[in-house]
Amino acid sequence: MLVVGPLQSNCYILGCERTGQAAVIDPGGDVDNILTQLAKDGFRCVYIINTHGHFDHTGGNKRLKEVTGAQLVIHEADAPMITRQATKGSMWGISVDNSPPPDVHVGEGDTITFGDITLKVLHTPGHSPGGISLVTDNMVFVGDTLFAGSIGRTDFPGGDYDSLIRNVREKIFPLGDDMVVYPGHGPRTTVGQEKLTNPFFAAGGTRWF
Repeated sequence: MLVVGPLQSNCYILGCERTGQAAVIDPGGDVDNILTQLAKDGFRCVYIINTHGHFDHTGGNKRLKEVTGAQLVIHEADAPMITRQATKGSMWGISVDNSPPPDVHVGEGDTITFGDITLKVLHTPGHSPGGISLVTDNMVFVGDTLFAGSIGRTDFPGGDYDSLIRNVREKIFPLGDDMVVYPGHGPRTTVGQEKLTNPFFAAGGTRWF
């Protein structure tokens, strides 16, 4: 995990030690740091995967793709966001390059395989229409759907609070209490911890990001 960009987003590098193939999940910025870590680990990025289309998770798409030639992956519903993210960034006072269009659209039940690693795609809208979560072994990468003790904002265009809550309950929680949750911001957590303590699945709470 690398914390990248002006909004401190979590970027994940997931690599196969046997083949050296890797996926970079949510390169929100600081691409030099991402490239340095890939080289240090001996990995070659073959996929760039966006869990959703907000610029703080996609701001490094352009340069990372130019350097690595990796295929860019996102859900179709969020794909239009990334090619006009410079405008969105400017609204926050942040300079962001527009992303190239995706090479691959993914949706519910699709898989992404590189080396010995396979990620199963869950469509988990709510924070954005095309939000996805990625499951492999005992890990799930959830973007801004779920945080340690919180959930993603649903007041952005395309957000839907009821949908987000339903998708966490119906798609993330059934993965099992021991499943480690890697969110788009903040520390990792587990499904069991969030079922027990997350106030959005009891009452009250404060949304962030």
